[in-house]
Amino acid sequence: MTSSKKFRASIKRLGEWLKDNRTLPLTLLMKKLKQKLVGYYRYYGITDNSKKLDNFRYLVRRLTFKWLNRRSQRRSYNWISFDRMFNYFNIPKAKIYVNIFKLKEEITYIM
Repeated sequence: MTSSKKFRASIKRLGEWLKDNRTLPLTLLMKKLKQKLVGYYRYYGITDNSKKLDNFRYLVRRLTFKWLNRRSQRRSYNWISFDRMFNYFNIPKAKIYVNIFKLKEEITYIM
């Protein structure tokens, strides 16, 4: 389970990254965002952590919406067009990569 302190720090870091990189071309920004999300999912994607992973993706969506709408003087996206754009770039959903219960069966010397 992800600790709340590390979770908040990750969200804060990603928000600052989005703020600093919001002027990148959209395709490059979304490519790097996908890499960051997959890296987070691979690191924290263990059994019983799916709720935190889903929450992380939800907050990343909100932060991305916020910072993309501050790229110009007028609002760039509403939620409908933003969802279409998010789906177009195939931003990954949360995924569990490590099942700790299967590890216990394979590695007997841990327990």
